[in-house]
Amino acid sequence: MTRSVRVAVQIQPGGAPDYRSWRDAVLAADDLGVDVIFGYDHFHRPAMEAIVDGKPVLSDEQPDVANFEGWTALASWGEITSNADIGLLVTGVGYRNADLLADMARTVDHISGGRLILGLGAGWYEKDYTTYGYDFGTFGSRFDLFDESLIRIENRLAALIPPPVRKLPILIGGTGPKRSLPAVARHADIWHAFQDLDAFRRSSDRVDELAATFGRNGADIERSTLWQNAHSADAFREAGVTLFQTELTSDDGYDLAPLKQVLTWRDNG
Repeated sequence: MTRSVRVAVQIQPGGAPDYRSWRDAVLAADDLGVDVIFGYDHFHRPAMEAIVDGKPVLSDEQPDVANFEGWTALASWGEITSNADIGLLVTGVGYRNADLLADMARTVDHISGGRLILGLGAGWYEKDYTTYGYDFGTFGSRFDLFDESLIRIENRLAALIPPPVRKLPILIGGTGPKRSLPAVARHADIWHAFQDLDAFRRSSDRVDELAATFGRNGADIERSTLWQNAHSADAFREAGVTLFQTELTSDDGYDLAPLKQVLTWRDNG
């Protein structure tokens, strides 16, 4: 399957002085012609030092800052945007009933005219769970719930009247060989990964192998990664990535200049 290169931007609400500044950044990104606009599904903004081997390294201090809830915002985005696909990168199933989440996603898909991407994950940020009264559990229990929820979501989407406007693209992030990659191979339409190039190639080959065991063609799963620079993006594009994600945060006042650079690379490619 031949796909065009797409640019996604995650616009994070954490630390925004008010809702309007976040909303204005979403509108600006849509006006610029970005392909996908993501929020996040955190009740508190994670304070991170780095991402190592695709996993976040948290700061010792996790301060409370201004923040807004993602799914209620997505319903608004469906009305105020016109072009970009929208979604959360990614929804934690540990604090969303799976059948209700499917209904929420179907509804936002209709509000947006068929532009929702349903990003799903097992959840990882403990503060989201504990401060809102959810059981954080263990890595194993969170992934057991994730696997169960993926099936429930697919079944509920098939039963809803009316159904989504389109077959909802399911986005799953992660590179763990035992739990994440099998889930990607079985359920995902988009796979989001953050690895160095050689590790990504190995993981991508494994996704193809696993997809075949589920009767799927691995080429039908779109590859996504974080934007670093044009040279890196060229190499990942050669390796099969077609969706490149950058971020806008309130820390820099939602500066659009980096996003414009990524869009220029897309348009000149």
